[in-house]
Amino acid sequence: QVQLVATGGGSVQAGGSLRVSCAGSGYSTYCMGWFRQAPGKEREGVAAIGRANKTSYVDSVKGLFTSSQDNAKNTLYLQMDSLKPEDTAMYSCAVPTRFGSCTIIPGRVGIFGSWGQGTQVTVSS
Repeated sequence: QVQLVATGGGSVQAGGSLRVSCAGSGYSTYCMGWFRQAPGKEREGVAAIGRANKTSYVDSVKGLFTSSQDNAKNTLYLQMDSLKPEDTAMYSCAVPTRFGSCTIIPGRVGIFGSWGQGTQVTVSS
């Protein structure tokens, strides 16, 4: 059974930084992703990390967010810098449930199909 638990969220002012983590078990995959969902909005893919730590980001966070992973600890990280109020959302990690490219597709979930417990990130102006 896949278990994914995100932690590390909190409240910061615009321009600040946060690092969220996701501890997982019950899966075997080279690909993991970060998603976020704000109230009243669709779930949005933020970052994906795959083989050889190749990363993919949604355009709005490129150069601001960095995804990394520690395979020995089965932990995924998302370093978020220069945060903006529009980054406010529940952040969760995900693993694929079908084959395909380990990448973020704007407006779609792509190959990801299993999400874990999220952590709230709130950015105030």
